[in-house]
Amino acid sequence: MPTTSSARPSRSARRGDGPARPTFRENVWYWVKAIVAILILRAFIAEPYRIPSESMEDTLLVGDFLIVSKLHWGPRTPATLGIPVTGLYLPGLEVPQVRLPGFTEPERGDVVVFNYPASQDVERGVIPASVPIERRSPYIKRITAVPGDTFAVLDKVLHVNGQPVPLGPTLKQRWRAVGTGDARPNARQLEEMGIELLPGADRVEDGARVFEVFATPPEVEALAALPLVARVEPFVLDERYVDGTFGANPDHVPPRVVPAAGLTVPLTEAALAVYGEAITRHEGHRLERAPGGGVVLDGAPATSFTFTQDYYMAMGDARDNSVDSRYWGFVPHSHLVGKAVFTFLSFKGEFPFVRPTRFFRPIP
Repeated sequence: MPTTSSARPSRSARRGDGPARPTFRENVWYWVKAIVAILILRAFIAEPYRIPSESMEDTLLVGDFLIVSKLHWGPRTPATLGIPVTGLYLPGLEVPQVRLPGFTEPERGDVVVFNYPASQDVERGVIPASVPIERRSPYIKRITAVPGDTFAVLDKVLHVNGQPVPLGPTLKQRWRAVGTGDARPNARQLEEMGIELLPGADRVEDGARVFEVFATPPEVEALAALPLVARVEPFVLDERYVDGTFGANPDHVPPRVVPAAGLTVPLTEAALAVYGEAITRHEGHRLERAPGGGVVLDGAPATSFTFTQDYYMAMGDARDNSVDSRYWGFVPHSHLVGKAVFTFLSFKGEFPFVRPTRFFRPIP
């Protein structure tokens, strides 16, 4: 006679369950793989940065989030061991850093993120050379001179290889405006034009209103076209002015050759004033004055020095609101993080809190 099975279907079969849920171990392994992938992406391909200051206005605004490509100039291998996305790392445990090959070289006009190279910071004071390069604060500026160029700022105008470089349309600086009479455009009118009226610089001289503004070249053209304005000219610091922190005058920088790998410079007093910190801090040598005159390099008398890496000059697009190479000098190639390529988000402090027109926008 036929038989019938007395076995009952399993509980999962009765419920019609789908695939089994991942176990705790499988979930942990998933997140480990995701985190490792993100860390590799940030270290070797691209990394997001947020603009915290006004030194790059109007090209980049406070609250912009941008993507920095590390592939353009070659990513750097990590030199320290620490907690990602924090400033925490194990001091004293540092390995030599290697830059992998890139597919291009830094060029004039590139917007670059780099680790702060100078020995002195306005906010944090002296920065020891022992602090690993990758653990120094990230800065963002525009490359204005490349290795081998002659860089100068003459009466506020940037000169490269003896040629003046005009301000781009998104670059800002300080201007002095002179009115046709004792009146000027009101603050609201200037604000609507995108022009910042500088406080404490509004007076009447010889019957004409004189006031100072912070603006881009197109905004200055619009200002100069107003009936109340006779002319607008760059505001240039007196040559005798010296910045109290860096001992520099950003509107008057004498010509200097930007070091390139293989460039040899004489170890004279004039050359040491320009290249001394690069030789000691970035090339890793010891310089001393010989008792009878001359220079001692690493314990031996020397009359010249040859650089082993390339250097750059970098300036903020807000020329009168940026601490940059005009103050502290050269940016070594070893300090370059990557090239800023586009903004992908932008937030501001007031309603509606976002700037949609700046989403996924290439950086000029």
